[in-house]
Amino acid sequence: MPGKIIGRRALTGRGALSNPPGRFDLQQLAPVEDGWYMEEQPDSIETTLEPERAREVITTNDSPDVPFEQSINPYRGCSHGCVYCLSGDTPVLMGDGGTRPLRELKVGEQIYGTRLAGGQRRYVKSRVLAHWSVIKPAFRVTLEDGTTLVAGGDHRFLTERGWKFVTGEGRGALCRPHLTTNNRLMGTGGFAQAVPHNLDYRRGYLCGMLRGDARLATHAHVRGRNGCRAEVHDSRLALCDQQALSRTQDYLRESAVPMRQSEFQAASGASRPIRSIRAQTFGSVQDIRGLLAWPSAPAREWCAGFLAGIFDAGGSCSHTVLRISNADPELIGRICECLRAFTFTCVVERTHHGDPQPLEVVRLKGGLREQLRFLHTFAPANTRELNLAGSAVRSDSPLKVLAIEPLPAMRLYDITTETEDFIANGVISHNCYARPSHAYMGLSPGLDFETRIFYKQDAARVLEAQLARPGYVCKPITLGANTDPYQPDERRMKVTRAILEVLARTRHPVTVITKGALVLRDTDLLADLARDGLASVGVSITTLTNDLKRVMEPRTASPQARLRAVAQLNAAGVPAGVLVAPVIPALTDHELESILEASAQAGARWAGYVLLRLPYEIKDLFREWLAEHYPERAAHVMSVLREMRGGRDNDPRFGTRMRGEGPYAQLLRSRFRIACRRLNLNTSGRAVPNTALFRPPTPPGAQMTLGL
Repeated sequence: MPGKIIGRRALTGRGALSNPPGRFDLQQLAPVEDGWYMEEQPDSIETTLEPERAREVITTNDSPDVPFEQSINPYRGCSHGCVYCLSGDTPVLMGDGGTRPLRELKVGEQIYGTRLAGGQRRYVKSRVLAHWSVIKPAFRVTLEDGTTLVAGGDHRFLTERGWKFVTGEGRGALCRPHLTTNNRLMGTGGFAQAVPHNLDYRRGYLCGMLRGDARLATHAHVRGRNGCRAEVHDSRLALCDQQALSRTQDYLRESAVPMRQSEFQAASGASRPIRSIRAQTFGSVQDIRGLLAWPSAPAREWCAGFLAGIFDAGGSCSHTVLRISNADPELIGRICECLRAFTFTCVVERTHHGDPQPLEVVRLKGGLREQLRFLHTFAPANTRELNLAGSAVRSDSPLKVLAIEPLPAMRLYDITTETEDFIANGVISHNCYARPSHAYMGLSPGLDFETRIFYKQDAARVLEAQLARPGYVCKPITLGANTDPYQPDERRMKVTRAILEVLARTRHPVTVITKGALVLRDTDLLADLARDGLASVGVSITTLTNDLKRVMEPRTASPQARLRAVAQLNAAGVPAGVLVAPVIPALTDHELESILEASAQAGARWAGYVLLRLPYEIKDLFREWLAEHYPERAAHVMSVLREMRGGRDNDPRFGTRMRGEGPYAQLLRSRFRIACRRLNLNTSGRAVPNTALFRPPTPPGAQMTLGL
């Protein structure tokens, strides 16, 4: 499925506004019919469904905020549509050694990342799998060598003490690791800016290239039987590297020296084909000789072009060693002069001492940092021999953090890569990932969560095997604690129904949480379990306003359909209640009493509520959604929410994360309690499921007992 960067334009039937393509693009995905049957418009992005193998399907929970210890999520991802990063001009190290601004990267392009190998982190080539952007507050990180990085507070960089976020969140033991002025980042340091490719640069490039590798000759030639003598002029440059050859041809054309390009030598075995450019007129050869002259006072741009040209003619680089070879001592001296003009340090080495004209080699000192500075400053065309793969990541560059300064909100960009990191302006930068339930798959923080759905393959069989284990202790299971077990695809896949069939057969207690009306399909199984007090259903209702529901939960059943589901389940003997979740301050909290009243009229036996939570995977999506749909209210919503979260977007602490704290949170609790008392909700405690009725399934291949 091709990725989409939607920006700030909402898609029909989807909640998130932006999305990168999925991490596993090479897999074959099956498009499915996934339209909700309740009041929804046709979708604008195809949904894909993929099997996910699992050794176990029961997830355990030890959070005191959640009233269950075991849960099953038949699906990963959610079609409901309920809703990291660096500055776009940050240069990223490409696979050819060059750089490109982060905003211009394309999915599929090759860049450099890192991997741990043999206990040491090393540079490796990686592929861009996803690319997206968000608008969020930014921070400027200034390093000792002058490098600056503009990033979101949730972005991570590699330090000498491991991965750290730009800013902290949480308190005490819950505070996440974040950058301080005591940290030093890992990498080579800020990438150099390229010298402008002006007329001086182009003339310097031609001088270096032609002096380094071209053939330029004028000689007498005897023609025919009469022995007529004539001068023959010839200028030819033959190279394997097409980019360098084409650049030279273009620069010569700009200098009014036309050159014809043709095949010089065909490919043979491991040898690559060689092409050449050639001119054979007196005027062309004379013009080229003029380009080879040394300037009396070469400009900085001329020196940069000369070094790029001489490198393309006779240079090489391997890991952290860059060399330029030539047999002309004068040319070697000019190379050293130009390098010193840019503060490079080099040494000259001689090879083939027995040759009449020994080859001399200029070797650049300073390792990978200086090698990259050479390539980025002078921008030679030939980078085919560059290969940093296997080079160790060093921490000897002056990359100590000097300052972290807040900036206004701006558009920031991020990518997902095969190695889960990339090189941003010379430092190792981590990818950003998805909403929490999709993070393990490396999928996007936006539309992937809604359009890349994974189902638990053979979930019922795996569940039966788990329940048959000798040490299994029966405890109530919740279906849909993470994502809704009644995804649109459930109509066809019937994964949730198969799980309920196993639970009904083994008399295992279960609670179902859903936003959909498809739960009514399984009324027979739920009613069978409910007769023994083993089943209940919680239906989530966020709003009674259809217009708000359409932009907040665009692919869920209507509020009226959910209330009808509550009524029909209770009529069938299945205890059903309502969760007012999430409660969004200054947007939906005014509906609290009306939702509870409508639920009570539908026969709801209990009710609960959950304050909106914004873990770092979600908070940027929510801000983007607010800015799109409720721009006039966005600042107020976030202000009230932060007031309830101790001044932060999210509070991860047990005990307060579901309800919030402060005057506004206390008022919400009081309103909920008073309304429930008035409507006779939660007046009697919920019955504790009878786990004594559980009958473990017989393991496959086990001997049957006589039942004595």
